[in-house]
Amino acid sequence: MEQTFNDLLRERAAEGRSLFGSAFWMFSETAAGIFREKTTLMIKRNKNIIRMAIATFLILLIPFLAMQFTDDVDWSVFDFVSFGALLFGSGLMYELITRKSGNKAYRAAVGVALAAVFFLVWINGAVGIIGNEDHPANIMYFWVIGIGIIGAFMARLRPLGMSRALFVTAAAQMLVPVIALIIGSLRVGSSQEIFYAFKVLTLNSFFVMLFVGSGLLFRQSGKAESIEPKA
Repeated sequence: MEQTFNDLLRERAAEGRSLFGSAFWMFSETAAGIFREKTTLMIKRNKNIIRMAIATFLILLIPFLAMQFTDDVDWSVFDFVSFGALLFGSGLMYELITRKSGNKAYRAAVGVALAAVFFLVWINGAVGIIGNEDHPANIMYFWVIGIGIIGAFMARLRPLGMSRALFVTAAAQMLVPVIALIIGSLRVGSSQEIFYAFKVLTLNSFFVMLFVGSGLLFRQSGKAESIEPKA
């Protein structure tokens, strides 16, 4: 290494370059090489995250371009930022949770659960599930998500524990319209109110099925891990 360094100095001296210029050139070349190596390594390690960022940007282009051609789409800057953060955040959570797991059932379970949370937050925040987005009863849906998060922490993301957490989350989701009926946020006095309550129950049932489906996938993942031969 010392011989290589001396050869470089003699070569630069033969070209008529100063010692300072040679040292600066070697420093620049070394720094550039380290930067290229670190950048390449970072891209390889985080290629999925980079793909998610690109996918998020492309998806956000759809409503942005739609706004240029129609008045039916009217998103504010807050809408773009919140939707982009929610979309990218969901993808990032999926990547972080499933990065070390090769179990397909576990990865599918995480994907279904995050998709349910994503659509629950977005629909509830954009137009509201019960009434409009400002209706106080819709706060209960954030309690449902909170129950799921607490359950995930208690389960430490282990499949069988996550299965139980998702089943509890599904039960909490199912209780929301029942509580709304009890407190009067949903009414069934007229045919129009009955029809609206039916739509709310149907939408809630959709999220219940997603949470239950995720719980079943987590259970399947846990059973598969329990029967795998240990090394």
